[in-house]
Amino acid sequence: QVQLVESGGGLVQAGGSLRLSCVASGRIRVVNTMGWYRQAPGNQRELVATISSGGGTNYADSVKGRFTISRDSAKNTVYLQMNSLKPEDTAVYYCNADGHDSRWLPFASWGQGTQVTVSS
Repeated sequence: QVQLVESGGGLVQAGGSLRLSCVASGRIRVVNTMGWYRQAPGNQRELVATISSGGGTNYADSVKGRFTISRDSAKNTVYLQMNSLKPEDTAVYYCNADGHDSRWLPFASWGQGTQVTVSS
């Protein structure tokens, strides 16, 4: 099995910054796409950003120009740099990764989530 662990969440004032990290571990052969999703109370889980194994990125319109996703493939780690945070960014942020395990079986895993709270 593949496990994902997030870190870096917390409380920040509007206009501030946070950097989230997520590391994948386990019987991993290769990680393909990694991404960040978020869910606020009463809302559906939504895509924030993804990054492919080749470095291609996609962002939700609501975070373009403020958030940057990056990865260190050698460490199976993905990051989300969040700048100019707004109260509406408050949510639980989840890390996601897909790929193949050591037996070349596909996997798709989620982290447990980390709370990001932006005060006004």
